[in-house]
Amino acid sequence: MDLQLKGKKAFISGSTQGIGYAIAQQLAQEGASVVINGRTMEKTQKITNQLKKQYPNAQISGIAADFSNKEEVYSLLDQLENIDILINNLGIFDLVEFENITDEQWYHYFEINVMSAVRLSRKLFAKMKQKNWGRMLFISSESGINIPENMIHYGMSKAALSAVANGLSKLTKGTEITINTIIGGPTYSDGVAEAVQHIAASQHIEIEEMKKIILQQSNPHILLQRFITPKEIANLVTYLASPLAIATNGASLRADSGVLKTV
Repeated sequence: MDLQLKGKKAFISGSTQGIGYAIAQQLAQEGASVVINGRTMEKTQKITNQLKKQYPNAQISGIAADFSNKEEVYSLLDQLENIDILINNLGIFDLVEFENITDEQWYHYFEINVMSAVRLSRKLFAKMKQKNWGRMLFISSESGINIPENMIHYGMSKAALSAVANGLSKLTKGTEITINTIIGGPTYSDGVAEAVQHIAASQHIEIEEMKKIILQQSNPHILLQRFITPKEIANLVTYLASPLAIATNGASLRADSGVLKTV
């Protein structure tokens, strides 16, 4: 299927690894111009060069910005030109008991996970309206619906992200702009992989066995009976970023392998 992405330009926040990187790969493979983003210049340039080698016919560039630093964010915003597709992917997580989450952590999570998307969307939405075409996708999580007891601050931020996307979609009436949310399930991203490896090493258990144990403890009813891969999330994102997905707007689409039990 031709997703008609040639000539489109995409920006993906937090795209030097994990789901964001998989999305950058898929969009580049489909012929879109891709602008990736990482926290440091060194890693952003490294991944940009890596993608250029993988997809020599694609136009790939990178902009480094730490989204906890407002000055770097505003500098990034000034560099974004002619963006057709915005993927609000950036997100951080960790395991913290509720009584140990400080005020600073609450604000930090909101700043990184929510305000990054708000600032990018605010900057690019006006230009999309001028062109009467655009795609915005917010990468949320099933944790924003079924809030984990040991990641309440993370779940809050993902729920807020879905709310922003839902509200923004109502501003697209009569246009060729769509704004949707992806509700991802347990995905074996780089951050999750690091956590699994750390736990496996501390308990002297093989990584593959540790993955099974963690999944059985946290999401035993996942239909895949394994972690979702970043590429499997990226497949849905790439379709929704395409002109073919014009009828899907204001939606929260699940790529959770049945983790959420609602119909």
